[in-house]
Amino acid sequence: MIKFENVTKKYPTGNTALEDVSFAIEPGEFVFLVGPSGSGKTTLFRLLIRDMVPSTGSVMIGDWDLVKLSRKKIPHLRKRVGVVFQDLKLLRDRTIFENVLFPLEVADMEDNAARRRVDEILAQVGISEHSDKFPVQLSGGELQRAAIARALAFSPEILLADEPTGNLDNATSWEIVKLLQDINAAGTTIIMATHNADIVNSLMKRVLVLEKGVLTRDDKREKKG
Repeated sequence: MIKFENVTKKYPTGNTALEDVSFAIEPGEFVFLVGPSGSGKTTLFRLLIRDMVPSTGSVMIGDWDLVKLSRKKIPHLRKRVGVVFQDLKLLRDRTIFENVLFPLEVADMEDNAARRRVDEILAQVGISEHSDKFPVQLSGGELQRAAIARALAFSPEILLADEPTGNLDNATSWEIVKLLQDINAAGTTIIMATHNADIVNSLMKRVLVLEKGVLTRDDKREKKG
């Protein structure tokens, strides 16, 4: 479970990114995080990977209190929580295979096991045929799949997707959302930050709405029939 309890985050500049935010997300949920730019979505994601800590309040993932989490456990947290960054952060001088392999190499996974894992993930996200290409050779949708593949390297319990359809056409956006739904159906908790109202309204998933750092709505919706 993910649990935010009375979380406030103030920056040294005096800006308040999040103010008294509380919610809980059960394992296996698919949740949309929506709100205008500057509403606190990225800050919320950064708190979940312990890139920062709240000014007040608590952030829990399972039994782990992220405020009190020791520095040596942060790498373990980031195996549990995969992130698809808005700017993708793919390494331009490495092939897609090498990009997905990179975090496994850093974690000292045995080479043959790591390579088998990369083959599995690339097949899962549907870009096996592009494994030897460089990022510059891929379309926007293919790049997004590559970033998702890298985020899945350690079979995370939670996947954070920051605007994964932001720069894609409508058809490709839906392909990426379908992929995220498939990952969710296999048991991974998904939190997807998005501005795409059509996708949010069509899927009828739970929606958390942030406005100026305040959680203004928590809509739990289900499709009927």
